[in-house]
Amino acid sequence: MTKVVITAAGKGTRLLPFTKEMPKEMMPIFSNVFTNKKVVLPILQYIYEQLYSMNFRDYCFVVGREKRSIEDHFTPHETYLKELSGDYRKFMRKFYEKLENSHLVWINQNRPLGFGDAVKRAERYVGKEDFIVHAGDVAILSNTKHPIARLIETSKKNQDVKAILLCKEVKDFQRYGVPTVTKISSNLFSVNEVIEKPQKPKSNLGILPLYYFKSDIFSSLKKIKLGKGKEFQLTDAIQDLIDKKEKVLAISLNNKEEEVDVGNVNSYKNAQDITFRKA
Repeated sequence: MTKVVITAAGKGTRLLPFTKEMPKEMMPIFSNVFTNKKVVLPILQYIYEQLYSMNFRDYCFVVGREKRSIEDHFTPHETYLKELSGDYRKFMRKFYEKLENSHLVWINQNRPLGFGDAVKRAERYVGKEDFIVHAGDVAILSNTKHPIARLIETSKKNQDVKAILLCKEVKDFQRYGVPTVTKISSNLFSVNEVIEKPQKPKSNLGILPLYYFKSDIFSSLKKIKLGKGKEFQLTDAIQDLIDKKEKVLAISLNNKEEEVDVGNVNSYKNAQDITFRKA
């Protein structure tokens, strides 16, 4: 079974003062993940529930020093459960049962040194296996085969691939890494170059923080230097793979899928609107 690395160590400065004590990955969105009834749950739990529904059971959460509330939320609390009743007790019992059936590892990122540094810290957990990387503040809503399943499917059809990216057409390039690609088929691309938040983008695609990797990415992560924003950028490690002539592919969101991002005020407002409408 493919392992999952979920990064949840960002400081959330664009959502201050709320995120001074509460991690942005715990920002609430709407869902009907348990039933047809709308419920409010942290986006990180929503991501976990999606992954669990696709039979992932092995998770590594990379968190920062101020993220204790995340580990608390993902730790079953039987006394609390006994204090609940009705549907809410059923909701929480189902959640706790899933946690009991999962293997969760917690890794601390002491300093906010970027997405690349967060992923690199999971090397001992991943070992030589392939793995999924999923940011803890972005989810994908899909009414078709979820992009995570398509990433895995694409990897099985391309055994020599070292990384697979998920992309979508964007206008705000300052929020994304941008790839230049060559189209292979209707929803499969060969990646020729990736640049983090370029001033003059070479394509209209943005990379979403959801990836498939072989363990080769760790040697590239160890080579890169501080990049954009004085952080270790995951895109720089992907570019290192490309420079070494390794195969890097990309798939794209379809028109029935939507990105839900709680990383700033405007995107969070949009996330609430989308999830309330879809729940």
